Amino acid sequence: MMYVLSLLVLSCTSVYSQETFGGAYRPPQPAGGLHFSESFHSSTIEDSKWVTSKAKKKDDDDNEVKYDGLWVLEEPVEQKLPGDKGLVLKSRARLHAIAAPLDRVFHFHDQPLIVQYEVTFQKGIDCGGAYIKLLSHSNQLDLTQFHDTTPFSIMFGPDKCGEDDKLHFIFRHRNPVTGLYEEKHAKKPDVDLRDYYTDHKPHLYTLYLHPDNNYEILIDQSVVSKGSLLKDMTPPVTPPREIEDPADTKPNEWDDRIHIPDPTVQKPHDWDEDAPPQIPDPVAVRPPGWLAEEQPFIPDPDSEKPDDWEEEMDGEWEAPKIPNPACKDAVGCGKWTPPLVSNPAHKGKWKPPVIANPNYQGVWKARVIPNPGYFEDPHPFRMDPIGAVGLELWSLTPDLLFDNFLVCSEKSLADRWTAESWGQKQAAYDADAPGVVLKLFAATEKRPWLWGVYVFTVALPVVLIISFCWPDKRFGPPDQDYFYKKTDDPQLDDSVDPEEGSKSSAQGTKAMGSKDNNGTKTDDIKRPSKADLEVKDQVQSRRGRS
Repeated sequence: MMYVLSLLVLSCTSVYSQETFGGAYRPPQPAGGLHFSESFHSSTIEDSKWVTSKAKKKDDDDNEVKYDGLWVLEEPVEQKLPGDKGLVLKSRARLHAIAAPLDRVFHFHDQPLIVQYEVTFQKGIDCGGAYIKLLSHSNQLDLTQFHDTTPFSIMFGPDKCGEDDKLHFIFRHRNPVTGLYEEKHAKKPDVDLRDYYTDHKPHLYTLYLHPDNNYEILIDQSVVSKGSLLKDMTPPVTPPREIEDPADTKPNEWDDRIHIPDPTVQKPHDWDEDAPPQIPDPVAVRPPGWLAEEQPFIPDPDSEKPDDWEEEMDGEWEAPKIPNPACKDAVGCGKWTPPLVSNPAHKGKWKPPVIANPNYQGVWKARVIPNPGYFEDPHPFRMDPIGAVGLELWSLTPDLLFDNFLVCSEKSLADRWTAESWGQKQAAYDADAPGVVLKLFAATEKRPWLWGVYVFTVALPVVLIISFCWPDKRFGPPDQDYFYKKTDDPQLDDSVDPEEGSKSSAQGTKAMGSKDNNGTKTDDIKRPSKADLEVKDQVQSRRGRS
């Protein structure tokens, strides 16, 4: 029944989505003030502002490898909005590199940086990246030679290989003392990222970087990580004030052994280190019926040397061996050897016991000196300006789709772009999504313990309803006919055996006139009052009508 209802809900939802989102995709309209926007509504890459790299890089064996992976503009495999295209990485296990210049260079002054784009792992992903690089602006920047060592200011986006799910946020920081650049990595998000790589749906990745050095990382407009460039990067932006002196070395006479062999103990004279751990069993004897003269395997008498066998080339021919027929019913054949048993004389290599080292000086540590490379940079946000957006990737799984890139500094512009691009796409996906009930059932595939929560959630209201609608007779209101007080006295509608009843009546009559030792009358059983008899008659009449 549930299966039929599920199919009905899905079919109705599908019809609704076709009626509601059957029109063509409406690309978002870039507004003024954007540094970069791209929704890929061009017909081909050649007609767009994107430049395919023709560079080469050196692999691990120092061989030059071309960036020959194929990029195309095409619609998604699972198309929800006709006409919606994206940039697709098409080649498997090849180097891909493509970039586009910003419309306006972004300078890190007093305005925040907002970067976002969509990624769809249309076939999932086994090992590969889908991150972007915001390339540093310079007069030497040549997008046709974009490769792995091209300087970037920020690298941001998802990356996965095997069970290692990552969401990169890396920025290159310039050391003001040495002038060298060092990559700073943000902490890993605490959320589970697996579904984003496996559900084959588009996901929106957003980075907010503020002039006060704080950052936020969002997926599908939900914050998954946030922190500070000064406190939450590895290695930290600010180096330590003191470091260990690299010129300081441990003295040769420094003894850092906690325990040492006891020098006063000598190896016993009867200790045999050469005694083997096992020896032949001295009490074992050869079983009767053992054919010591026969070999377990003999040359096959029916085998003949092949006609094309050449001893000069193939060596001397030997017939293949077969099990000896004479040993078929025997206990064993060939040379008999007794089984091995543990050697009581075996003691192994002798080692003296260990004692606390009386000369122990502790763990040696180099002396600490002021760090000559120490500096303070209170504004790591002020990094090199950005001149282009680039994708330099390798993936075992093809058909990675990228869409709706945005670089700006005003949140209102980003919200508008998101509503016109991501919002439109999500509305189409939500229309085809299963209902709440089906989502709850789907959640149990990864979390079977949810069945217990569902059963408890449904059973609790049912038990409460039953308790209120059909109460126990013992606890109802006293003015109802089903109410009985908790007592040991006989009730009006108790069933009584005739013989037992006559005895009880006689005993009751006798008891009513009896006296105790003090001469006081006892009244063990009370006679029913007239009101009780009337109630009894009403109950019996109701039962007769029912």
